[in-house]
Amino acid sequence: MIREPLETLESGDSSMLSPQSDLAGANDTNDASEVSVDTIHNDDKAARGDDDDGCACCAKPDSHADCDDHAAHADYADHMGHMGMEHTEHAEHSEHSGGHHHRRGLAVLLPSQHHHMGHEEPSGNPRIVFMGNPNVGKSTLFNAVLSANATVMNAPGTTVLVESGALRHGGATWDFIDTPGTASLDAISPDEQVSSEAAMARNDYPQPDVIVAVMDATSPSKSLYLLSQLIDLRYPLVVAVSMLDLAKRQGSTLEIGDFAALVPGVPFIQVDGRTGKGKTELLDAIDRQLGAAQATHDTAQAARTSAQPIPPQPAQFQPIPPVTTAAIPGREATQDEVSAWAQQTSDERFAWIAGKVTELNRKQPAVDKPTFSDKLDRLLLHPVAGIAIFLAAMYAVFEATTTLAGPLIDWFDVTFRQWLTDGIDWAFTLVAGKEALAGWFHGLIVDGLLDGFVTVLTFIPPMGIMFIILSLLEDSGYLARAAFVMDKAMRAIGLDGRAFLPLVVGFGCNLPALASTRTLPDSRQRLLTGLLIPFTSCSARLSVYIVLAYAFFGRYAGLAIFLMYVASIVIILAVGLALRKTQFRDLHTQPFAMGLPPYQMPKVLQLGKSVALRLWAFITGASSIIITMIVIVWLLSAMPISAGAAGNNTFGHVDEVENSLYGAVASGVAPVFEPAGFNDWHASAALITGFVAKEVVVGSMAQSYAIHDSGNESEQQQGTGTLGQAVRASFERSSGGHASAAAAAFMIFVLAYTPCLATIAEIRRQYSGKIALQSVGMGLVVAYILAIVVFQIGRLL
Repeated sequence: MIREPLETLESGDSSMLSPQSDLAGANDTNDASEVSVDTIHNDDKAARGDDDDGCACCAKPDSHADCDDHAAHADYADHMGHMGMEHTEHAEHSEHSGGHHHRRGLAVLLPSQHHHMGHEEPSGNPRIVFMGNPNVGKSTLFNAVLSANATVMNAPGTTVLVESGALRHGGATWDFIDTPGTASLDAISPDEQVSSEAAMARNDYPQPDVIVAVMDATSPSKSLYLLSQLIDLRYPLVVAVSMLDLAKRQGSTLEIGDFAALVPGVPFIQVDGRTGKGKTELLDAIDRQLGAAQATHDTAQAARTSAQPIPPQPAQFQPIPPVTTAAIPGREATQDEVSAWAQQTSDERFAWIAGKVTELNRKQPAVDKPTFSDKLDRLLLHPVAGIAIFLAAMYAVFEATTTLAGPLIDWFDVTFRQWLTDGIDWAFTLVAGKEALAGWFHGLIVDGLLDGFVTVLTFIPPMGIMFIILSLLEDSGYLARAAFVMDKAMRAIGLDGRAFLPLVVGFGCNLPALASTRTLPDSRQRLLTGLLIPFTSCSARLSVYIVLAYAFFGRYAGLAIFLMYVASIVIILAVGLALRKTQFRDLHTQPFAMGLPPYQMPKVLQLGKSVALRLWAFITGASSIIITMIVIVWLLSAMPISAGAAGNNTFGHVDEVENSLYGAVASGVAPVFEPAGFNDWHASAALITGFVAKEVVVGSMAQSYAIHDSGNESEQQQGTGTLGQAVRASFERSSGGHASAAAAAFMIFVLAYTPCLATIAEIRRQYSGKIALQSVGMGLVVAYILAIVVFQIGRLL
């Protein structure tokens, strides 16, 4: 027999074969020289320069020649011509197949009903798997069908973890799975691998009972490749056609029946996840498909004319015996024969897709003139105008946030706080008399728990407004364009537009941003991006900006906050460039290609639900740590370290907070910040607690000022007045009359130093303890230097 050892194939011409790293291990049960279909699959990928997968009828537990449905699939065979079930299996230790997959964007903040972590116990319920290209409306449809908490962000590859939920229909309970967007079952990134494994029952995923393939009606050709692979899997299939209304507005005359004619026997349902249109019809179609033991589709005729039959793979898609050739029965295929076979199957698959696209084009008039989307993209993607528009959009976000949220913040901080305080005082007086108002327990409730609760409430207006505007930008399709606009700038630091999306997510929260770096194709790019993400100004920092901007910059508060986000971008580029020239000199950029989602008008119901979920997730995620830290601050402030001037300091009754344990530590650190203009124990104490979480910086300052008890009447008024007034008075003293410069320096320090302990823990988990320490040290050094520079320049102006 003529054999090509597997090792030879792996080390040969990469344009011929690129087997996955675990191929040899996967075929340990066979001769090491055998060429499996996994090998052919990768050769097929190399031959066409893209991804490929699939065959139709050979998944049955009998040979191709004995397949009962094979003869019925002649029409499809003319186009597909496959003769094996191809698929990719990544190595456990390969770069793209870590054991932990993450959601992007703010999705990590949202509660999920199930996160697949490599093993899933089957429930016994029918399993419905949602598959589709990025930005076809798959996750939106999933939410509409299931009311699940998978985040919908209009940028490719939003949902990185598989989300699941249960739904009762017709007296039965179904398990629904929402997979990450992918253009192919051939996984080249962690999120695509999750989709591939869920569809093909790999890596302990239970076998699907029905696959729902979501197709974009505005660009059907992009969905046909994945659809052809899903057909090959031989599972019952339902195709949900989304954005048909948008396609018609763009000039299309296609109806749902035209799409249904593409694959006879497969139900095609028109859906709109934003409005819920087609939900009932989709569920009914799934119900009908569940009654089919195995869907009957077209199959590959070319397989009968090529080689000896390829034995089908078992139910769980284990490696199959070697490919043989018809030239010499029993002889295994050579590398050239495998390459030729892969090229043939690739050509036939794309020929089938081209034929289907031609069918659709015949049914609608050709549109040669540029669409509105084309014209808008010329402006938004322009290298100069696009950047200007992006900055203007971000400025509008933060100007609206401060302008609209300001009155509500003041109401919560002053009026509502006073109502609650009066209510608590009344309750204490009623239960224990007026003497109880002077007790330590009353102080714990009012100055600890109540301060923490009100601090959380003051976050609601700015966060809610910001989430509304950002959701509008996401759902409209604009934020995906921002990645292209920033591609050139990112390349200056060794990255590309793909890295911009995790950085954009970082402006919401650093944790999901770090998680989303796992979709970047290069490990060095992932590491560099991970080191830069802590410099993105997350939403928790916004509360600090708002308080200081209102206190020191008045009518220009919105501009001051906007400049903090501009400063964040500048710091990212500067630090990235420095790292590129030193630690990452070996980094090479790769070509950047990403499908742009169509422009859409956001739906009010879907927008409201998305904003409510994000806001609720932020509040529930932040409230516990904010209230806990403020209570801890109160307890430390209530512990005296000296008898005080009057000699009567006791627990809960400290004449000067500087005489407490909390004040002593903060006062010891404060002189370090004298060159930056905020040599004040309130500020240094807030920065110390802010190392745990930025959400508690404002709460810590508010709590420390609230319990301040000085014999000086003016200081009492400042301490018991609004937080902004108290901070302004402190910074006036510590900066020698340059309070605004000190405030700007403090804001810069908050921007640049360690975002929170959770972020550092995630960096350590993803990379190493050494990298985590580097991130902390780098943030502190950059923050300290910039704070000094800003203050020293500001005091001269």
